[in-house]
Amino acid sequence: MSLNLSHIDAWIFDLDDTLYPREQGVMTLVQARINAFMIDAVGLPEPEAKVLQKQFLNEHGTTLAGLMANYAIDAETFLREVHDVPLDSLEPSPRMAGALTRLPGRRFVLTNGARFHAARVTERIGIAGLFDGVFAIEDMDLTPKPAPSTFRRFLEHFAIDPHRAIFFEDTPRNLAPAKALGMTTVLVGDGHGHEIGDWIDARTPDLLSFLEHLSLRDAA
Repeated sequence: MSLNLSHIDAWIFDLDDTLYPREQGVMTLVQARINAFMIDAVGLPEPEAKVLQKQFLNEHGTTLAGLMANYAIDAETFLREVHDVPLDSLEPSPRMAGALTRLPGRRFVLTNGARFHAARVTERIGIAGLFDGVFAIEDMDLTPKPAPSTFRRFLEHFAIDPHRAIFFEDTPRNLAPAKALGMTTVLVGDGHGHEIGDWIDARTPDLLSFLEHLSLRDAA
């Protein structure tokens, strides 16, 4: 890892498939709930509903945003139904808690997920009390990443200087507006097969190894 992060005083993390490994399967459960909600909301057979859902993701950033733009749905009902999944597969991580604690500066979660989902996930991992702020889809007025306006709202809300901030995220396109605003950007994972462009400063297979490397360096 060759990044110079001596200037960083704001550490920003996506939630799902970033603060915990994708292999733990939480988003698979959430996606199944989204698929079921989508089929019911649009009244289409499953294959056609899946095509439409992908279109919503590409055009609006989330299934919810696409549904709200095209159908009369209740956002609160959607968020509750799709995120209320069992977290049995999500493993507590004292190592992650330790790595986060050792970071110099403030720590934040920036997620397109619901606020209660972020609370449940961070509590389950054992890191709930380690963040200076959580910015969820409700705080975005339901306008998800990668909307530049959402990043600006987040930065203003917590008085963060983007040139002194680093953002960790598993979806490549969500890193582009962060980079445009001046943040250092790190892609966690393989990018899910999406384009990985020059707006990404560094890549890591998993967040924990990246942070532990930093912690060891900074402690030396």
